[in-house]
Amino acid sequence: MKAAVLFGNEDIRYTDWETPVCGAGQVKVRVRAAGICGSDVPRVLHNGAHFYPIVLGHEFSGDVVEVGEGVENVQVGDTVTGAPLVPCMKCEDCQLGNFSLCKHYSFIGSREQGCFAEYVVMPAANAVKYDPSIPYEQAAMFEPSTVAIHGLLHAGYRGGETVAVLGLGTIGIFTLQWAKILGAKKIVAFDIDDGRLELARRMGADEVVNTKDPDFMKTAMAMTGGRGFQNVFEAAGNPITMKMAFELAGNKALLCFIGTPHNDVTFTPRQWENMNRKEFRLTGSWMSYSAPFPGKEWELTAHYFATGELKFDPGFIYRKYPLSQAYDAFMLYKDPSQVHGKIMLVNE
Repeated sequence: MKAAVLFGNEDIRYTDWETPVCGAGQVKVRVRAAGICGSDVPRVLHNGAHFYPIVLGHEFSGDVVEVGEGVENVQVGDTVTGAPLVPCMKCEDCQLGNFSLCKHYSFIGSREQGCFAEYVVMPAANAVKYDPSIPYEQAAMFEPSTVAIHGLLHAGYRGGETVAVLGLGTIGIFTLQWAKILGAKKIVAFDIDDGRLELARRMGADEVVNTKDPDFMKTAMAMTGGRGFQNVFEAAGNPITMKMAFELAGNKALLCFIGTPHNDVTFTPRQWENMNRKEFRLTGSWMSYSAPFPGKEWELTAHYFATGELKFDPGFIYRKYPLSQAYDAFMLYKDPSQVHGKIMLVNE
């Protein structure tokens, strides 16, 4: 088969690669669409891969073309996405259903061969069926949707309250959509990109705030009557928005960091003291799994994609490239400020 293979730093080539074999308990999928995740970028551009050569990619959709012995949950012809985590299922965390916290896991597209290829093989338990009416490009966004709702559920989100979402990448847009589906009283979305703010409006945000405005904090707090937000979700992993979250949170708020920082984060004593004075609860969120594996995050995404309540918009996708041009797609990230949304790789 053909695949986009990473041979070294900035050395990703569309080339011949051994077609994976479908063994017992496994499913073979013809990949139709695959999204580039922010975690793929340092693997390609900053010596971040676990080994070379490797086929990256873990956000995908496609068609089942083969099932191994003992597989009963899917059949040939089903449209599926893949839950990329492959937990050990034996450790204490797995036995408790905390699969995201497994320390002996594998992961499709980083620790084993991924979906930037014509075919990918995965355990049958990782194959998530979805309604075939859902476009492949939308279905390739299952994983970021599940990351978003996992953050809400883990933080103990409650409907009927005010919500701030900081950072309107793919996960941030899904976060505000899930907050709306689950009953938010008012959702305010924050970003520096007017295009992403407009997308947030289309996806259900009640108000949007451009944080380049020097008076944005005053504007935002006025939207809550000066009380601050009862739920704050940081989805950018940016030190600036992480500090901003501490300021926007109201008394006794729920504050969740879904975004993953890649730079040092430092707080002044006054900034950090917000957590003491407001007595808000701060938590992080990691991946997107619950029991029974892969979890309700995946079931709910399949359901709400099918009903149309979890919306898809062309604005989610910044650019589409054929898989053969994966190198060109990744080179755009050398200036990440120029990438305004998901980049999708599609098999011709």
